[in-house]
Amino acid sequence: MPETAGGARRLRSQPRRSDGQRARNGAPAGSGAPGRETPLYGALDLGTNNCRLLIARPARDGFRVVDSFSRIVRLGEGLSRTGRLDDAAMHRAYEALALCGERLIRRGVDPDRLMAVATQACRQADNGPAFIERVRAGTGLRLRVIDPVEEARLSVEGCLNLFDPAAEAVLVVDVGGGSTELSWLRRSASGFVSEGWMSAPIGVVTLAERHPEPADTGPAAHAAWYEAMVADMAAALTAAPVDPAIRRLFAAGRAHLVGTSGAITSLAGIHLGLERYQRNLVDGLWMTRADCEAAAERLKALGPHGRAAESCIGPDRADLVLAGAAIMAAVQRAWPSERVRVADRGLREGLLLRRMREDRPSPRRRRRRRGGGGQPPAT
Repeated sequence: MPETAGGARRLRSQPRRSDGQRARNGAPAGSGAPGRETPLYGALDLGTNNCRLLIARPARDGFRVVDSFSRIVRLGEGLSRTGRLDDAAMHRAYEALALCGERLIRRGVDPDRLMAVATQACRQADNGPAFIERVRAGTGLRLRVIDPVEEARLSVEGCLNLFDPAAEAVLVVDVGGGSTELSWLRRSASGFVSEGWMSAPIGVVTLAERHPEPADTGPAAHAAWYEAMVADMAAALTAAPVDPAIRRLFAAGRAHLVGTSGAITSLAGIHLGLERYQRNLVDGLWMTRADCEAAAERLKALGPHGRAAESCIGPDRADLVLAGAAIMAAVQRAWPSERVRVADRGLREGLLLRRMREDRPSPRRRRRRRGGGGQPPAT
């Protein structure tokens, strides 16, 4: 592999090879493992606050995660004030992306099976395109800036199997660093169908920058600060383009929320009293509105240093976690629901599922292979 100036190897696209063609080690091209294992796929999400990577292998029930990476980079730090990506923020994001590239190379992921996207920070920043090009030239990663519509759809796809099939409507809330995507769905005979969506230009980074935590740590000062953040998000939600009939389903208790982001997983970790974050306990957890409110109250009482000491939050998120809680509180007040399902999944999972579905042979093609005496492809 060619080297960059900093010594990191660059991803380089290879000529497409058929799934049946073998690499030198006898494994299917790009699988990184012997036998008839299916090839590996990668999904990379560069957001306003985080850089996240998943590497997975298709399975009959979806996919099996082989490797993952997550780092807080705060790419959008100061963006709401300047309209540009800060040099230090770009450096942090670039370093994290270079590490992602190394993992992809080490695992043998074919660049043609990598879906790499960037969201709000790169959409909004004047120098976003220049940063995307810098990443491509230096690491070989080709980030695609997606619009809010696709971002919302991918988050929904990643969470579909967490929907309560008995619910008549669901609201998926994806709280990011620079924006919050909301998707309303109604149950139909063929499954849940979209009823509307919106992208509110408020995320945990933008909200925390607008409302710095007060030096006065008294309960009254903290309550006023928190409620100001809730009101900011509530104002954005008034533009929700949804049929009033959907709101009535929520008011009648026939709908529920799905929260997908660190905003809700942090509340879940606090609610469960985890000494360390455990995805298997958090992902899919049902919380009540009262559970969320109680977790937010505990976070307020802890103060900045106490939040930083919490293993489910840490120093990198201590100043952002209450902004996330305020966003969730505003949504829960606007769309009353006693239940919210916690999703430690979303956009990356949606990317993987979409691409694996595209690559899966059609039923007709599988029947032809069986009829010809060949083995069906692994799924």
